[in-house]
Formats: sequence, structure tokens, C-alpha cells
Amino acid sequence: MTQRNSEIVRVGVISDTHGLLRPEATAELGGSDFLIHAGDVGDPEILEELSRIAPLTTVRGNVDRGSWAKRLPKTQMFALNKTFIYVLHNLSDLDLSPRAAGIAAVVSGHSHVAVQSTKDGVLYFNPGSAGPRRFKLPVTIGKITIIDGKVQSEIVELKI
Repeated sequence: MTQRNSEIVRVGVISDTHGLLRPEATAELGGSDFLIHAGDVGDPEILEELSRIAPLTTVRGNVDRGSWAKRLPKTQMFALNKTFIYVLHNLSDLDLSPRAAGIAAVVSGHSHVAVQSTKDGVLYFNPGSAGPRRFKLPVTIGKITIIDGKVQSEIVELKI
């Protein structure tokens, strides 16, 4: 799509970079209207580079330490075109009912396993890990598209 439609929002989602921002990830995230980093950033320069691509929402992961990381919240909730997204690092720390709160998507990281599922009308989305390869898991990022309030998602495996 070459023209931005105000009813369509493209959200690039990345997590668990652990200090490594691959050029393949930044290439895939290019063209996003907004970005989410779901924690375990590992290096504040990653956030600087991502924020040059698009406005960025970030949460702190369990490996994010130091003064720069203390500025990151543990959770974030925001709206894009009146569609609410809740972001946290570890899904097991979810302490609210997304459906009751009117949340359309819950974005998390931590497990390094890419997952996209829907429960009670809420998308639960983990883009997997874009940082150093763990075990034999693929290196992935995610994309969320909001069209007229409807949330769609996809997992993108990076060719590295």
C-alpha cells in the first residue's frame, strides 16, 4: 500500500532483542505507522534506532537493567484509532481482564515463542524473539494491522 489510509494502522511488533537489533528486523518493521517493543531490549540504542522508524511504545523486560531501563514502564496501554492495545513483557503477569477493560490486543514477549491466538474476542500476540537465536526457535517479528477497529496479526520469520 503506497498511501496511508486513516482507517488502517500498521503496527510493527518486536521483542526479546537482548541487545541485538538485526538489519532484517528493521527492514521488516519499515513502513509501520507505530512500533511496539515488548521488553528484554538489552541496549537503549535499540530503542533510539527503532524510534527513527516510527513512534515507539516499549515495556521493560526481566533483563532490562540500569538507569535507562528504570524509565521503562512494566506495562503500557494505549489506543490506536480507538482500538486499545495492552503491552507487557511476561503474559503470566497479566493482572486484568482484557475483555472487561475493552482491550482488543494483548502484546507480550518473554517466551521467545511466537504466538497469535484469540480468546473471548481478544488477540493475544507474542512476536517471538528477534535477538540472538535461542534453542532452535526461529528469529521472528510480528505485525498487527488495525482496520476499522478490527485487529489482524501475522508472524514474520526473518531470513538470517
